[in-house]
Amino acid sequence: MPTALNPVAAAEVKTIPTPSMTLNEGKLGTKRKIVCFSDQLDFDGTIFMQDTGHILFDAHGCGSERREALDAQIKTGERSFRDVSEEMWASLKVPFEDGFEIMEKTLEIDPDFQHFHRFCVNNNIPFNVISAGLKPVLRRVLDSFLGEEEAKHIEIVANDAKIKEDGSEWKPVWRHDNELGHDKALSIAEAREEAELACEDGTIPLIVFIGDGVSDLPAARQADVLFARKGLRLEEYCIENNIPYIGFDTFADIEREVKKIMIEDQEKTGGSGKPVRFNPRANMWRRASSKNSVPLYVAATPSKEEKMFLWPDTFSEIKSHTIRESVIG
Repeated sequence: MPTALNPVAAAEVKTIPTPSMTLNEGKLGTKRKIVCFSDQLDFDGTIFMQDTGHILFDAHGCGSERREALDAQIKTGERSFRDVSEEMWASLKVPFEDGFEIMEKTLEIDPDFQHFHRFCVNNNIPFNVISAGLKPVLRRVLDSFLGEEEAKHIEIVANDAKIKEDGSEWKPVWRHDNELGHDKALSIAEAREEAELACEDGTIPLIVFIGDGVSDLPAARQADVLFARKGLRLEEYCIENNIPYIGFDTFADIEREVKKIMIEDQEKTGGSGKPVRFNPRANMWRRASSKNSVPLYVAATPSKEEKMFLWPDTFSEIKSHTIRESVIG
């Protein structure tokens, strides 16, 4: 079984000052279990303002021009996300530590994330980073920017990796055997089941998802409460498809809205029943995510992104080309 390169502890913690929060400050004492998922910093850039993958590929791999061409192949459906990602990571020829140096110099953390993370810790809200990227890279970046003591509270749900010590090989070890490599929707569904089993009082866990890009679409459909960074692709998609969401500029917006939701939920439901700001499409998307279920409303209003990311095995542009070629031949 392949093993990932263990990140080395960073000597210096790089942070952006945020308002302090004492251990008990921000405790709301709500009954319902809340589980928070956020896209991290590979291929989108939710917690950090830049993209770790792009920084690495541009500086030590295929370069910005080739990377942009590969990104375009994903968007058009010419190649799968997993296939393109493998080419990008394989282009890196740099030791892990040297690659981290450029990320440390370039990355900027959302100025309000640390305060929001402390709010989650104080309220026993599990905060999970869910990413299409590589877990060793994500763990090292979080340890460096937040400090290992704070970062240990964050669970990372991402692909593993094989990274040779001399940097001659960067190879993803995918979580799932499909065209995405990591099926974020499946990971969140599994976390939901675990949270439900942990709720001995019978309350329904509230799933919060924070994201901004196309690779977040499957996970977004699993959320009860969805936050989409303003002006980016996930928000555009929600608007186009009438999916309920809350727009945000920084994690201060998210913290404010989560507090409101927690208070409303406690007052109106007593901490049980359906979430107050429940996404009415969430259950529908969970059912629709089944490989055996392709609902008529999607067939009537097809979207390339819908088809690629929700049913990759059924609606693969790559497989369509293959079928056409075999018929012609």
